[in-house]
Amino acid sequence: MRHAISVLLQNEVGALTRMTGMFSSRGYNIDSLNVAPTDDPTVSRVTLVISGSDAAIGQLNTQLAKLVDVVNIHDMTLGDHFERELAIVKLKLATGGLAKAMSFAKRHGAEILDEAQMSCTIQLTGRVGEIDAFVADAETVGDISAVARSGSVAVSKGEVTLSTFDAHHHLSA
Repeated sequence: MRHAISVLLQNEVGALTRMTGMFSSRGYNIDSLNVAPTDDPTVSRVTLVISGSDAAIGQLNTQLAKLVDVVNIHDMTLGDHFERELAIVKLKLATGGLAKAMSFAKRHGAEILDEAQMSCTIQLTGRVGEIDAFVADAETVGDISAVARSGSVAVSKGEVTLSTFDAHHHLSA
């Protein structure tokens, strides 16, 4: 099963390497990794996506929570959450393709960032499945020159935040 896991990680040299190394040393590939600052300059928020059995991922989460640099952890797939991704796609267009690209962007609710007669750059923010479909459909508009995807970011629905998650839930041993 696919798991989106959010981690509050100390902003220390090597912290991210130690965290990701734990996954690779156990034979797991990280499908998506996103790291960004938080309102606290000493802590970053990491969102990673990994696939595996629920039991195996539960054990990985328990081991992850034991790392000294990890402030907090929340497996978002254990509860209701919002998960989004950003994609930017650059297309090489055939003659007259700009109108087709503009129609494509409108149909997907995407934004055209750069437009010319022979190329355009389009961005879309949405659920992972929407992004997958958008990138696949882009091939019908023109030749894909570049695709940049942010990787997933996620937050819990409701009042629970990543910093209060451990007060409401306990990781299995």
